[in-house]
Amino acid sequence: MGLIPHRFPMLLVDRVEDIVRDRSARGIKAVSINEPFFAGHFPGRPIMPGVLIVEALAQTAGVLAILSMDLQGSGKLVYFMAIEEAKFRAPVEPGCLLDLNVEFIQRRATVCKFAGRATVSGKVVAEARFTAMIADPPA
Repeated sequence: MGLIPHRFPMLLVDRVEDIVRDRSARGIKAVSINEPFFAGHFPGRPIMPGVLIVEALAQTAGVLAILSMDLQGSGKLVYFMAIEEAKFRAPVEPGCLLDLNVEFIQRRATVCKFAGRATVSGKVVAEARFTAMIADPPA
């Protein structure tokens, strides 16, 4: 929470660990039935929306970018620019421990590309490539 501005209900990473600066990071999301999106997605068959799994990957990547670029405390934000090759392989349900693995594909001064893979118990549930921009917050 000290590195990215997201807060409940949009903070989708419980912790980030195994950070290798300039290379990769691993985040964890404990998926609970109390998540607000489960009320409508879907009643009687709760499934975490795929777009939120990609958002959780992106938040993990944001932490990696902020730490790798020494931007802690700078006020800079990491903005989504593009999502490519998103694939959803299996549903994510309440009670799952979502393992969020991201790595740099390309890194420039203000634009970074990442590859992300989400797993549950070692099984790939989602993967995507995405691009983000590092910028000042809006005035």
